[in-house]
Amino acid sequence: MIMEVEIGIRDVARTVNFESNQTPEELSATIEQALAAAGAGTQGIVNLTDAKGRHIVIPAASLGYVIIGSDTTHPVGFGNLN
Repeated sequence: MIMEVEIGIRDVARTVNFESNQTPEELSATIEQALAAAGAGTQGIVNLTDAKGRHIVIPAASLGYVIIGSDTTHPVGFGNLN
């Protein structure tokens, strides 16, 4: 299952977009833990891994929003037009 993730960072015009093999629940839990740590006065860090094995590390205080997309695939080709 591949999930599309879009992260908006405060004061940055471009979004961070990547695909992850983690479930929406795992992604949400990681983000919530980082936000809770940031709220407790420590430096909360969001550390996610994309489908290619790269790490995306963002300070939790910099998060503007996170969109966790669907795992649906879209058919490709002219035969799928109806």
